[in-house]
Amino acid sequence: MKKTSNRWLFPAVALLALTASTQGLFGQNGSSDGQIEIVPVRGNIYMLAGAGANITVSVGPDGVLLVDAGRAEMSDKVLAAIKQLNHEVNTKLHAQAATTPPKPIRYIANTNPFPDHTGGNEKIAATGKTFTGGNVIGDLGDATEGAAILSHENLLHRLSDAKVATAGLPTETFFGSVMKLSHFFNNEGVELIHVPNAVTDGDSIVYFRGADVISAGDIFTMESYPVIDLARGGSVQGVLAGLNRMLDMVIAEFRSEGGTFVVPGHGRICDTADLAYYRDMVTIVRDRVQNMIKKDMTLAQIKAAKPTEDWDPRFGKTTGAWTTDMFVEAVYRSLIGKK
Repeated sequence: MKKTSNRWLFPAVALLALTASTQGLFGQNGSSDGQIEIVPVRGNIYMLAGAGANITVSVGPDGVLLVDAGRAEMSDKVLAAIKQLNHEVNTKLHAQAATTPPKPIRYIANTNPFPDHTGGNEKIAATGKTFTGGNVIGDLGDATEGAAILSHENLLHRLSDAKVATAGLPTETFFGSVMKLSHFFNNEGVELIHVPNAVTDGDSIVYFRGADVISAGDIFTMESYPVIDLARGGSVQGVLAGLNRMLDMVIAEFRSEGGTFVVPGHGRICDTADLAYYRDMVTIVRDRVQNMIKKDMTLAQIKAAKPTEDWDPRFGKTTGAWTTDMFVEAVYRSLIGKK
């Protein structure tokens, strides 16, 4: 376990600075008690934990942008957390905060098609408003009902195949490598960057360029080995490509500590050292399995050899939706597929 440093005191102190009503509503342990925990990251970027997957929130003068939407059953609590956070930020921005209406949710960016990331799309998007322009009904600059849902085009196909309700599907997609918001949002540029064939074939990471924060989705998670959904185009090589892409983007403040922050799909806020540790772990497991394949070992033999043993105390699971055996098998099958 990496030594705790003073830099981690900032989110905790900032969280304690929230109002008493916030503490009572959301609690301190959002991941285990069914409540939402609000964790400041940097600037106007926050993390909501406890809704399923982590939700990254940009809140400021232009409104609210979410990266992922959590599980459907947590939508009411997510909306309550956003309302409270909106009020806290609005109070700082405006002297007459009590009479200033909160800014609406403008965008939801999805990083992958899993229900703990996209389940809240429909209900949360319905409460927002999308920027419009040009020849639209009403005044120029008005907003239409419903927040825009952004994703890679492959993610739209995956949700459509899963028969997700139309209101929960992405409304704006991209097919290339990058989608940039056409304007600064809350005083910074925002990019959706496609990572091909990683967890699925529709994964994106989201980069907040001013705050220097990356929202990684499930390509990087501090609570388990990375999920590799082979049926939906995932591969261990794609996961590693995504981790290496993020390592190319991050800049440490000093000796791999601080600097660019990374919000993982699950777990605590991370930095360069955490990301490099995780990348190295996946690389070593990949190489071990590849070496065993070259020795003509069967899948059963490879599982028995425990190529993940060094990291099982931290990331391993024997029960649940994604176990260590499932991860090893996914690595094996994605490498065998290459043969």
